[in-house]
Amino acid sequence: MRTLTPKADEIHGQWYVVDAEDQILGRLSTRIASVLRGKHKPYFSPHLDMGDHVIVINAEKVKLTRDKELQKEYQRFSGYPGGLKTISYRRMMERKPEFIIEHAVKGMLPKNILGRQLFRKLRVYAGPEHPHTAQQPKSLEL
Repeated sequence: MRTLTPKADEIHGQWYVVDAEDQILGRLSTRIASVLRGKHKPYFSPHLDMGDHVIVINAEKVKLTRDKELQKEYQRFSGYPGGLKTISYRRMMERKPEFIIEHAVKGMLPKNILGRQLFRKLRVYAGPEHPHTAQQPKSLEL
């Protein structure tokens, strides 16, 4: 039996809008990562970009379970001694609520060229408005 690999002209990416209001961060991120990767399609191939574009709105209204809102921290390292910076979830939510969803989804994608290519298909907005109306995105139910 032959394995069917879709050609480049057979791959058609769609646009989806996801409303993150009152959604759990982890469950939302796994579903978004799956759509970005293309795992929801019947002709999924792990080495090709089969995924769709995803627009996330209301990122500032995403929820966490239990005490994670108080305990979760984001870290970055400058590469110099003593260069570790940490920022709490609440502070990050005040400054850049889009980063929270981007960080969670990026961690669920492959760590290679394909993963970086898939990540560019994600757009996250803090409020309910987005500038991608020309693409006629569909609503994605989670």
